[in-house]
Amino acid sequence: MSSLPPWLAQLLPILILLGAIALVLARLPKVELGHTDAFRRRRFFNWFPLGMTYAFLYMGRYNVNVATSALGGRTSNADFGTIFAWGTLVYGFAFLLNGPLTDRLGGRKTILISAAGSSAANVAMGGVVYAVLTQDWQPPGGLVATLSFLYAVNMYFQSFGAVSIVKVNASWFHVRERGLLGGVFGILISLGVYFAYDWSRLIVKAAPTYWAFFVPAAILAAFVVLDFFIIRDTPSHAGHPDFDTADASSGDTGPQLGLGAVLMRMLGNPTIIVILCIEFCSGFMRNAIMQWYPKFAKSTGISESFVAANWGMLLCVAGITGGMFAGVISDRIFDSRRGPVSFVLYAGMSLGAVATLFLLNSVALGWTVIFMSLCVIGVHGMLSGTASMDFGGKKNAGVAVGIIDGAVYAGTALQSILLGRILPSGELAKDPSNWGNWPYAMLPLSFAGLLLATRVWNAKPQPRAAPAPATLPVPAETPASRTGTRG
Repeated sequence: MSSLPPWLAQLLPILILLGAIALVLARLPKVELGHTDAFRRRRFFNWFPLGMTYAFLYMGRYNVNVATSALGGRTSNADFGTIFAWGTLVYGFAFLLNGPLTDRLGGRKTILISAAGSSAANVAMGGVVYAVLTQDWQPPGGLVATLSFLYAVNMYFQSFGAVSIVKVNASWFHVRERGLLGGVFGILISLGVYFAYDWSRLIVKAAPTYWAFFVPAAILAAFVVLDFFIIRDTPSHAGHPDFDTADASSGDTGPQLGLGAVLMRMLGNPTIIVILCIEFCSGFMRNAIMQWYPKFAKSTGISESFVAANWGMLLCVAGITGGMFAGVISDRIFDSRRGPVSFVLYAGMSLGAVATLFLLNSVALGWTVIFMSLCVIGVHGMLSGTASMDFGGKKNAGVAVGIIDGAVYAGTALQSILLGRILPSGELAKDPSNWGNWPYAMLPLSFAGLLLATRVWNAKPQPRAAPAPATLPVPAETPASRTGTRG
């Protein structure tokens, strides 16, 4: 592959893996729910551009890691921790507003808001970096404060992303199909991580740092136009009958509840509470790995090693593998239960966290954290991407995923603040032995997530009324189809 362009050489293993997964999935027994071929095709053209928008939102979110590293002495590890912490705090709290907004406006409108707002924020961050690098401009309050503010704005709009994708897909996928959908969610996250790290890395090598912001901004702007014409909130909006998805909203024909009532219902569910706690741990673990290994590699002089140099590609491969593994075993082995999957993957994370204690000076460290990433992305896809639909139901999916993802980013903010303060910088950071606080910080959260997963081992959503058989509605000309559910 040495004669290939660098971006294609990195993308090729991902494409091969996706092809292999598609082949395996095609050979699996189908979950028969009565979907027509036309419906499946239209559903693909609905979730695929929606999913790719989400992936490029990730590029416009985590590009700040590569950009701050490329700025060299202008920003430190602690500065990155500060910028990222402000963004994640805003992201987490924004769900209190954006979750209910998504339930009221629909996921189509809010994904357009998300992509447009994030694109504008990335243009602003790129403009600041352009002025600093080319005009030697000093922003009022300093570069870190300015980037922190703009990144927080970016993350406010980013917070619509996961809520929107879950809200839309909740109306298009039955509970029995959502395990694999959680795997697809993991794939989208993984592709976004790949774009954010490896594409951004290639960008800053080939062009000035500010292009790490301008490129995702342009891509997101293009997806705003594409999504406007293609994405629809429900099958009926795309000319197909709606159907009973057999989730927690099944049989709920009452009016849309207010935020307070939905929050009380969600937080009164012990399963949701446990999932929140697990996802808090997932947010801490995911970003403790994903954000800090590149900083570790750069500081200790191994940034050109295979794992560090191909960090985004390897994270993508790991995330795709973990996401699809989680989805398959959830639907095929654990009867669409998400708790056992979380337990299996947290067991892997816990083993990895223990191993990391002893591998700081070893080349095996990179492969260990890649394995841990496989596990944590699988968990995140199962819980934020799938369990939020199951237990919130398509009617309240926005609030449910907002609450769950809010917990994820509370954990993310904690790790950003904590690790930004306890990890070494300057000359001390050059010695891998000084990074011992890194695995020590991950150990308690990995074991907590493992124990919590046992508390939701048998949890499944309970419809508010007994659902009809899992088939599509009768044709449109009969009276039963006009109800929007099965007759």
